[in-house]
Amino acid sequence: MELLSELWRRALAAHSPPAPTVSAVIAAVAAALVLLAWPPVRMLVTVCHEAGHAVVALLVGRKLSGIRLHSDTSGVTLSRGRPTGPGMVAVLFAGYPAASVVGLGAAWLAGAGYAVGLLWLLVLLLALMLIKLRNLYGALVVLATGVLVGLVSWYATPAMAGWLATGLAWLLLLSAPRPAVELVFSHSPGSDAAQLAGLTHVPRLVWTLLWLAFTVGALLLGATWLLAGLLPRP
Repeated sequence: MELLSELWRRALAAHSPPAPTVSAVIAAVAAALVLLAWPPVRMLVTVCHEAGHAVVALLVGRKLSGIRLHSDTSGVTLSRGRPTGPGMVAVLFAGYPAASVVGLGAAWLAGAGYAVGLLWLLVLLLALMLIKLRNLYGALVVLATGVLVGLVSWYATPAMAGWLATGLAWLLLLSAPRPAVELVFSHSPGSDAAQLAGLTHVPRLVWTLLWLAFTVGALLLGATWLLAGLLPRP
């Protein structure tokens, strides 16, 4: 009980977020990771992508069968229910915006000073996702990520937690548009865009551009939260 009380106390404690100039430096580091270390960053995006499919599947009343994450940074989420209709469209659409949604949530909480609470929330969400993983590689990726974030959350100072939370927010916001850009040049018949085109008769390029617009818009909005105060106000 004492451990739970301490976790709860830390999660609700608010601390000063990183200064805007520090956040700008963290953003530069995150951008470098997106450009130079894309495979591991893409796996983080894939975790969010498949979680987005899973959450929306549950919200629209489908039965979640399982999630798989693969070493080539791809993933798949299987659910049972009607193969057509608005619910299936929502499930297919949810994947690509998911990293941006998580990034915006992280940016808001980090900017409000709840970095430790954000990190523990991520640990909880990863633990819930672990229950539905159906392959060893995916389970190891999620477990290792959750353990790493949990250890950092427990032992890091509030300032270090703020840097990490801000870094995660920037990393997700900056990396989310890249898969949508890649999808513009992809012709995979099994892609989410292709499946949506088959269900709705709306061209796949339209869905791709919608995802790209959403992720870029989320990046701009999140940046205003994370860099608040960087520019002088009139």
